Amino acid sequence: MGPALAAICLIGLAIGLTMPMEQSQTAPAPDAQASTSANLTETTPTPAPQSGWSDDVALPRAGDGHFYAEVLLDMAPTRMLVDTGASMIALTEDDALAAGVYWDASELTTVAQGASGPVRGVFVALPQVALGSIEAHDVAAIVVPEGLPVSLLGQSFLAHVDKVAIEGDAMVLSP
Repeated sequence: MGPALAAICLIGLAIGLTMPMEQSQTAPAPDAQASTSANLTETTPTPAPQSGWSDDVALPRAGDGHFYAEVLLDMAPTRMLVDTGASMIALTEDDALAAGVYWDASELTTVAQGASGPVRGVFVALPQVALGSIEAHDVAAIVVPEGLPVSLLGQSFLAHVDKVAIEGDAMVLSP
């Protein structure tokens, strides 16, 4: 992947994290008084209403308006913000290390320009990424050791999902 595409990806990530999520007409606005720590605890995907055969994954909308998922990165549970505008998965240093993803500091390169300066990261491939019944192998990702508050689940994984829909206060992913 070229440096220009990487820069576009991370700029999209930065914009996605700073812009408010558009609310569905049927979804109530998040409680402005809810504490951030309480918002971040809603991470476990729940099955969508079942018709007897569906493997859909439903993620509840958190108090901050975003959707979070408990994703398995090579069997390591990792809490990620679902970012449909991100070109690829972006991992914090802690999440990458917990999943057994290692890199050398000499591999860090500037991959984007953020509001506070250059964003440095390293491109990696994740052997296995799974969310519920949705699984992908050799998934492109970037490790951003500094400045990323939460790992992002981007299009390098979401491209393996047939349908992403907002239904009320849930994001439903269909394999």
